[in-house]
Amino acid sequence: MAVTENRYIDREKSWLAFNFRVLQEAADERVPLLDRMRFLGIFSNNLDEFFRVRYAAIRRLSISGEASEKLLGGISAQKLLKEITEIVIEQQSESLRILNVIEKQLEDQNIFMINENEIPASQEHFVKDFFIQKVSPELVTIILNDLAEFPLLKDTFGYLAIKLVIKSKDKLSLLDKLKFKKDIRYAVIEIPKNINRFVVLPSINDKQHIILLDDLIRYNLHNIFNIFDYESISAHMIKITRDAQLDLDSDLNKSFLEKVSSSVKDRRIGEPVRFIYDQNIDKDTLKFFLSNMGIDSKESIIPGGKYHNRRDYMDFPNLGRYDLLYKNNAPLPLKNLSLEGSMLKKIELKDYLVNAPYQSYSYIIKFLREAALDPNVSTIKITLYRLAKNSQIVSSLISAAKNGKKVIVQIELQARFDEASNISYAEQMQTEGITLIFGVKGLKVHSKICLVERIEDGKLKRYGIISTGNFNESTAKIYTDVSLFTAHQEILKDVSKVFDFFMVNYRIHRYRHLVVSPHYTRTRFYKLIDKEILHANLGKPAYIKLKMNSLSDIKIIDKLYEASRAGVKIQLIIRGICSLIPNSKGMSENIEAISIVDNYLEHSRVYIFGNNNNPEVFISSADLMTRNIDARVEVTCPIYDEDIKNELIETFDIGWKGNVKARFHSEKLDNKYRLRGDNPIFRAQFETYKYYEEKLK
Repeated sequence: MAVTENRYIDREKSWLAFNFRVLQEAADERVPLLDRMRFLGIFSNNLDEFFRVRYAAIRRLSISGEASEKLLGGISAQKLLKEITEIVIEQQSESLRILNVIEKQLEDQNIFMINENEIPASQEHFVKDFFIQKVSPELVTIILNDLAEFPLLKDTFGYLAIKLVIKSKDKLSLLDKLKFKKDIRYAVIEIPKNINRFVVLPSINDKQHIILLDDLIRYNLHNIFNIFDYESISAHMIKITRDAQLDLDSDLNKSFLEKVSSSVKDRRIGEPVRFIYDQNIDKDTLKFFLSNMGIDSKESIIPGGKYHNRRDYMDFPNLGRYDLLYKNNAPLPLKNLSLEGSMLKKIELKDYLVNAPYQSYSYIIKFLREAALDPNVSTIKITLYRLAKNSQIVSSLISAAKNGKKVIVQIELQARFDEASNISYAEQMQTEGITLIFGVKGLKVHSKICLVERIEDGKLKRYGIISTGNFNESTAKIYTDVSLFTAHQEILKDVSKVFDFFMVNYRIHRYRHLVVSPHYTRTRFYKLIDKEILHANLGKPAYIKLKMNSLSDIKIIDKLYEASRAGVKIQLIIRGICSLIPNSKGMSENIEAISIVDNYLEHSRVYIFGNNNNPEVFISSADLMTRNIDARVEVTCPIYDEDIKNELIETFDIGWKGNVKARFHSEKLDNKYRLRGDNPIFRAQFETYKYYEEKLK
C-alpha cells in the first residue's frame, strides 16, 4: 500500500478536533451534569480564543496578497477560512443540541433554566427588584439611529441588538402614516460582565429556577425604553470577536512596559474576525448592524442560538449540588518531604518531583516562602508567564525583596490574554524594589524556572525548580504539570546561564545539561531520535514515548516518520494539535497517538527515549511546535534521579493504558474513543491519583 498522499494534518483543523473532544465531555452521560455545563463553557471559551488568534492570523494572510500560498495541508488561506467556518457552524449546532439535553436532565434534578416568558408569578417581584437594584445601574444602552459614528462594540462582550417599531400617529396624512409606520429605532445593550450571568431565583417547593441575565434584561425592556411609544420591541444577542494581535509601538522614547500597555488598549479596536448572531433576528436588524460595523466577510458571520458567550457556563452555579459534580480529590503530600520542616535541607540531599494537581502545589509556595525568610539566601530569580488572580507567588517574591533579598523576575508581558494582568503585577513588583526583565527581543520567554542562591560556609549554593507549567497556584488545581526540585549544581549552573541570557541577549551560552530553545532544542531532539533509529537498525530495543500539548513542527514530524520506518516504536500522548498522521502504512505504521481529555487539563510535557533500555527522560516547558523550538526561550531538563525517572515512565504508561477518556488521533479527525473490549475500566487520571496514593504507603 502506498504512502498516504497527505503527510500532515492541518494544525487549525486538528485544533478544532481537540475542541470537539472537549464538547464530547459535555455530551458524555458519565460526566456529572454540572461538570458537563463547565465543559460547554470551556468549549466556547476555547473557540473565542481560536478566532482571536489563529483564525485572525489566517485571515491576515488571506488579505495580505499571499492568499495563493499553500498552508500546511496544501490548502489556501481563503479556502481554509471557509472550511473552518463550516466546521465551527456544525460544532456550534452540536453544542446547542447538547445544551438542550443537559437542561432537560437538570429538570429531572429540580433545576430549571427559564426564560423571560416562563417566570413564575411568585418570582416576578424578585426579578423586577433585582433588575432595578443590581442590573439597571450597570447597563450601557445606546440608541443608534442618529449617531454620527457607530459605537465600538467590545471584543467578546455579549450585546442585545434592539429593534423598536414606533407607533404611527393618527392625525398625519396617508403618506406620513406610511413613513411613520416604517419608523424604526435600533439600539444596543451591553450585557454587564460584573454581574453573574446566571441569576438564581428563590426556590419554590425544592424547585430551583435559574434565569440568564440576558433574559432578565429582556423581561425588563419596557422599563428601559418606556420613553418611546412603540408598538413592538425585540432583542436578539450578537457578539463580535476581534483580532487579538498586539502591534507594538516603535517609539524609542517609550519603555517596553508602556508599549505593551498601549498595544493591549488598542486591541479593543482590532479588526473583526467573527460575528455571531441569533439566527431568529430580523433580517433588517442584522443588515443594519453588519453594514454599520463594516462587516462583509461571509467567512466570519456565524448564525447561532439565542445565547452566546457560553464560556460563562464555566462558572455555572453549583447550587450546593455536589452530587452533580466530580468529587474533588485532595492533593496528596510527597513522601519524605514535609511542608513543616526546611525544604532546602531536604532538596540538598535528593531531587523531588511534584505532579500537580495529584500532589500538593503548596510545596512550590513553601519553597519560595522559605527562601524569602532564610537569612543565608541572597538572590531569587524566576520566570513568570501566567499568574493567579491573587498570586501567592508574587506575594512571596515581594516578601523576599522586603527581607533584603535580590529578586530578579523575568515576566513575559506578551503572554496572550494575560498582558493586562502581567503589566499590573510588573508595576506592583517594580514598586517593591524587584528587578524586572522584560524578555528577549523577538522571543517570548516561556520557560518555567526558579533559582535560589544561598551562601553556605562562604560559598554559593544553588537550589531550583524546573517545571512544565506556569508558577500559578490557581491553574495548578486543574492543570496536570510536573515540577522538579533540585540542588544539582551543574543543572542549576545552566539555569543561571539562562538568566544571564535574559540580561545579555547577544551572548549565546553552552549548556552541559539543559536543552534550551531557541538555540539547541531542535538539534538535540534530532540526535535523540537518531540514536533510537541507530538502535533499531542494530536490532536493539528502540522506542520513543512523548507526552505534550501539541505536535506540529514539520521537521520533527518527518524525523518521527523516519524513526517509524526504521522500526522505532513510538507512543504519543498529545492533548491538542497533532499534525502527524499515525498508523499510515509505509510512513508511520509504528506510531500510535492518543489524546486524553478528562476532568483535569493534561498540560505536562514529558519526553522519554528508550536508549537501548537505559531510558533518557526529560521534562520540558516546550511543546514540539515550531514557535516553541525556534521562537521562544524554553527549557528542557534531563531527569537523573532514578526514582523520579521511573515515576515519569510509569505515569506515562498509566496514561497510555487509559481506555475511558482516551481518543485516537487520526487523519480523519473523528475522535474515536479507544475501545475497552474485555479489559477492565482504566481511567488514566483516576489511576494516576491511585498510583500516588500507593507511593505514600
